[in-house]
Amino acid sequence: QVQLVESGGGLVQAGGSLRLSCAASGIIFRINALAWYRQAPGKQRELVAAISSGGSTNYADSVKGRFTISRDYATVYLQMNSLKPEDTAVYYCNADILTGLAAPQSTHWGRGTQVTVSS
Repeated sequence: QVQLVESGGGLVQAGGSLRLSCAASGIIFRINALAWYRQAPGKQRELVAAISSGGSTNYADSVKGRFTISRDYATVYLQMNSLKPEDTAVYYCNADILTGLAAPQSTHWGRGTQVTVSS
């Protein structure tokens, strides 16, 4: 079993910062891509940022220059600066994981952490 546990969400004023963390645990042979998604009320879940096993990153246009994704082996971080009310959403961690040498890659999700930005 693989578990992803997010932390670091909360309430912040516009212009403020938050740092999200997501720790992977369980039966893990290798972690490939890691990513953060978000879902605002009434909207579809969208990709915020992703980072490959080699460290390549990509960001949604709406967060470029404000958010930074990083990782160590089993943890992914999202540093969020200059937060805006439109960043309010539940943020989900996502990981592509191999649980064994011959196992197929599987995608795992955390339960989410709420980020609320007040104006």
